[in-house]
Amino acid sequence: MPGKRLTFAEAIVEGIREEMRRDPNVFLIGQDIGPFGGSLRSTLGLWEEFGPARVFDTPVSESGVTGVCIGAALEGLRPILDISFGEFLAAAMPQIALHAPAAHWLTLGKARVPLTIRTKVGDGPYTHHPQSYEVWFTHIPGLKVVMPSTPADAKGLLKTAIRDDDPVLVFEHMYLYHGVRDEVPEGEHLVPIGRADVKRPGRDVTVAATAWMVHRALQAARQLQAEGIELEVLDLRTLAPLDVPAILASVKKTGRLVVAHEAWKIGGLGAEVAATVAEQAFASLKAPIVRLGAPHALIPTHPTIRRAFLPNAHDISNAVHAVMKYAA
Repeated sequence: MPGKRLTFAEAIVEGIREEMRRDPNVFLIGQDIGPFGGSLRSTLGLWEEFGPARVFDTPVSESGVTGVCIGAALEGLRPILDISFGEFLAAAMPQIALHAPAAHWLTLGKARVPLTIRTKVGDGPYTHHPQSYEVWFTHIPGLKVVMPSTPADAKGLLKTAIRDDDPVLVFEHMYLYHGVRDEVPEGEHLVPIGRADVKRPGRDVTVAATAWMVHRALQAARQLQAEGIELEVLDLRTLAPLDVPAILASVKKTGRLVVAHEAWKIGGLGAEVAATVAEQAFASLKAPIVRLGAPHALIPTHPTIRRAFLPNAHDISNAVHAVMKYAA
């Protein structure tokens, strides 16, 4: 399919625009998403095309607006809720954790809540809101959680989320917003929820990563190739439900696993991936699993300090060297 080179942010806006043109039941709602164009320009141009009838600027009330979206979804509309930064999700936790994912179960399948919630997390060239809380929501039955690493995946996963009949959280990494540009298919480009993607095939070590860590893993792979070490970089893309078959297939091929994410190592997604592999593919392992994540402290707001705090390509290379020390 022909495409064009877009930034991560441009790909997201294009995906929303296409879905709003396709389905009149889709609308966008959130803070500063109208004439201002959204935080980090994440809704730029949508208000000008669709107007205030379908792009709703709201007051600062995450819990109230999320409740409005749940009601609209129950009535057959498809809201896209823009919660500016992931740190604000806690203000709507009853609606996100208790109400939206439970409606389908509590009505024995009669009610559906086709709600898409977008939010921004992670490292970036900005001072505020770097905390990564995405793993909180992977624990909740009825919620789907996605975290793309490329512009094409951002567009495709967001379009799929908008069409899904269940609530989906889309975590958008801030460093990727304007720091990555790549080919994005035009038109009907959908990426399935629940499917990981091998961004680089390899034979020696699997690095399972999310968002910006995928790019750091690819950087480490290029550096290690000179040493004769071939990394397989697996972009998890969907955090809930995890693509367990893809993870197991990769580990059974390489025999070694490193998991990398920006969120805290303790209780992080890496722990779930490691436990799954230990339970279902232990006999395939040639070395202990290594997890990389942030130390158990508040992620610094100062960008320079934050760079030293979070895992990087050098840390991934060191982890790969550690697991390569074990005999095949």
